[in-house]
Amino acid sequence: MNGSCRSEMFDTGAVADAVRYACITELSALKPGSVSVHSDGHGMVVDDFVRSANAIAPALVGAGLSVGERILAAIEATRLVVDCNTNLGIVLLCAPLAHAALNIRPGQSLRAALGETLRTLDKNDTHLAYAAILMAEPAGLGEVAQHDVRNNKPDVGLLQVMRTAQRHDRIARQYVNNYADVFDVAVPRLYDGMERWGDEVWATASAYVGLLARFPDTHIERKYGLQLAQDISARAKHLDDMLLDKQATPHTLFAPLARFDAELKGKGINPGTSADLTVAALTVKRLQAYLKDSGQMPFFGRGTGPGCVSSPVSSTAN
Repeated sequence: MNGSCRSEMFDTGAVADAVRYACITELSALKPGSVSVHSDGHGMVVDDFVRSANAIAPALVGAGLSVGERILAAIEATRLVVDCNTNLGIVLLCAPLAHAALNIRPGQSLRAALGETLRTLDKNDTHLAYAAILMAEPAGLGEVAQHDVRNNKPDVGLLQVMRTAQRHDRIARQYVNNYADVFDVAVPRLYDGMERWGDEVWATASAYVGLLARFPDTHIERKYGLQLAQDISARAKHLDDMLLDKQATPHTLFAPLARFDAELKGKGINPGTSADLTVAALTVKRLQAYLKDSGQMPFFGRGTGPGCVSSPVSSTAN
């Protein structure tokens, strides 16, 4: 499945639209510590992310590419439009999703196709992903004893690399658990938010805060240590428990979320992993909507069933 077989259910335009839509929708939500239309931060502005979204969407859906080739093509495209790391985590998460969608079989769920994609990752995918990571120059990269990205001759497949990295990298963990945090936590939060508020932007904020509350952000951990990551997670859980769980009108959440956002950015704290997982969840939601509209998957309603979808929303990135 790491080859050129094409899906009859998704064309490249639909998959590119799903990625672009996810990136732009995520930017529209107020996410404490993360760049959004409400507040720039960390030396980056919203336009950096918009241009990056428009760059990676077509790069991720190139015909016949392997997952590693999709990752490297997307980071190369990003570097042509921005000079900072806006989207390495997004690319690492969305490349397997795009590959799975483009190679899905009739009647197969997106999650099952994703599992097949992840199991076929090979040494060449590792080599290309390493090249992309070094090109992106992420903060807090450091060095590791096993499978360091500076090794230009990796001897294991990308899934094994992610298995080794998963303890301190929640994006790596998604490769190992078949995106459990995305499908079982973030996507249901999106549907719950839509059911409660009928507002995709606030549903996105809810998914982000829910992820940050449940999982100490590994981007924060790599830069500042586990204790701070846990402290930020506890703060997010307080907001989640006291606000997002109880409010019928989401706009009442704006002020406390904005204060938390300003505090985190003032201290240079960026929960980047939570933001990347939110983009992946929005991508899944969009792809599942296409599956429903194509008649290939049934609709099971709110939750994480294989056909759980809502109606697609037009992308604002065009």
